[in-house]
Amino acid sequence: MPHAQTKEHAHELIDRMAPGQVAVVVNLLEVMLDPVARALANAPYDDEPLSDDDIKALDASSEWLKHNQGTPHEQFLTELGITQQEIDNYKEPA
Repeated sequence: MPHAQTKEHAHELIDRMAPGQVAVVVNLLEVMLDPVARALANAPYDDEPLSDDDIKALDASSEWLKHNQGTPHEQFLTELGITQQEIDNYKEPA
């Protein structure tokens, strides 16, 4: 199918979608076109083994959480004066 025909077909399909579906498709397109998201999606799997220090730090944090309540993400955002929506919609300056 020629490019112009493909784009026209995409527009027709979008026109038939419910508003919630359109929002999902728009989000998908934004992610597909975002260079950072694309780089992350294509990044090689990190298979580097954990160091002894890494393992000790993970064990210590797991032990701490057994005896203490963690801090909700929302609390950190409030303390920083930002919202999750601001993070989700953040764009690097051009």
